[in-house]
Formats: sequence, structure tokens, C-alpha cells
Amino acid sequence: MRKTDTWQDNKDIIAELKLTDSHFASVFDEHAQLDQKINYLEKDLVKHASRDEEIEQMKRQKLHLKDEIYKIIDASKADDANQA
Repeated sequence: MRKTDTWQDNKDIIAELKLTDSHFASVFDEHAQLDQKINYLEKDLVKHASRDEEIEQMKRQKLHLKDEIYKIIDASKADDANQA
């Protein structure tokens, strides 16, 4: 996968994987939930100041999930290419 690939570039395969791969769907949903929580906490300056370490930990977890998501997408693309 190119480093410039985005969710939008892979929207079709993501939609398919969310329907057919329960592990992928779970990881993708967890990533989305972390993203929302991080955005909320970063916008709330009072909570943000007291939760910097927690936010950084969530960002690391979110990055780990994103890596896993792209590995699954890459594997799916490879399977599709091998079946073609």
C-alpha cells in the first residue's frame, strides 16, 4: 500500500471488509471511537490540560489500530489480486 493511501482511497474495500470481516469491523469501530474521544478531549481545554498523558496513550492506541487496519486492507488486496 502506498503511504498516501487514505480511507477515501480504500472506501470500497473498507465497506466490504466491515460487512465480511468481524475482526476488521471491530478494529475499525474502535479506531473511530478513539478518534471521536480524542477530538472531544482536545477541544475541551479544561479536560485536555489534566489528561495529556491519557490523550497521548489514546493516540498511540489509535495509531496501532490504524496500522492493523491497513495490514488487513493490504492482505485483502493481495488476496483479490491472487484470485484475479
